[in-house]
Amino acid sequence: MEIELDKSFKERVLHAVLFEVTANVIIALSLAWLMNVSVLQSGSLSVISALAATAWNFVFNKFFDALQKKYAFQRTFLVRAIHAVCFETGLIITLIPVAMVMLNLTVTEAFFVEIGLVLFFLPYTMLFNWLYDYLRWTFVWAETVRHLDLYSLFLHLIEERRCSIM
Repeated sequence: MEIELDKSFKERVLHAVLFEVTANVIIALSLAWLMNVSVLQSGSLSVISALAATAWNFVFNKFFDALQKKYAFQRTFLVRAIHAVCFETGLIITLIPVAMVMLNLTVTEAFFVEIGLVLFFLPYTMLFNWLYDYLRWTFVWAETVRHLDLYSLFLHLIEERRCSIM
């Protein structure tokens, strides 16, 4: 399976929307079941968390890029690991009070809910992107085969072969 790297803007938006909508549905239903709260409560927390993560991503990465410009460090594996840990820590700290209020939780309970969300997103991100790439590849390949006129291709190859012999 080949991965297409030059996706259009529309496809990138589609990918991001599918990623977030699917994650929010899974999280809302799972939290409602696990915590015995309404889907409205868990869904609201999920959507607010996604919006907060998006805003935090913007702010955090702007700050991180400024640090990189100032100190001229390379984004090695270690730097990327530190980046990820700092990002997730900031997000957890930001979202603990939100979870406390929305689900009527203690600090400890809210902390574990947020840790659970982080642990959910690690395999989810990998699985979602693999599945998206696989389905995209399958769809694009099917479209290519469907539009391929094998008889014309065969005649064209025979003609090329005959011309190269003469």
